[in-house]
Amino acid sequence: MSTEKMDRYSPIFAIAQAAELAEMHPQTLRQYDRIGLVSPQRTRGNTRRYSLHDIDQLRQVSQLSHEGLSLEGIRRVLDLENEVQRLRVRVASLERALSDQVMQQERRVFAAGAGGEVVSVRRGTRVRRANEIVVWRPNAR
Repeated sequence: MSTEKMDRYSPIFAIAQAAELAEMHPQTLRQYDRIGLVSPQRTRGNTRRYSLHDIDQLRQVSQLSHEGLSLEGIRRVLDLENEVQRLRVRVASLERALSDQVMQQERRVFAAGAGGEVVSVRRGTRVRRANEIVVWRPNAR
């Protein structure tokens, strides 16, 4: 048994299974592959293997075709939707990186006051008394 992580992009379906799931004839899937509309991954033996993502795209091709779009129009729609998905993943990654960067920069320094209270100390200043200084890190990992 493989230890690879399976996801919606894992190529697991042979053409007959994919055609059945997409409610299409296998020859239609071959044609779509030839024209580059929905291109499955290939095994070492060069057989097609479709993922759940490919099946979803095949269903979408069928729906758009029934709505009257040409194959070239359908290709453009799929390309744009794939680009939007890639950009969403990229934006999420950049947002995480920015958040991590902001959290690293926004460290606040506190000291214990004469009466035991917590006193905020300006960054870069020295505390005159021998009070303990603690660096506060929100969401510390």
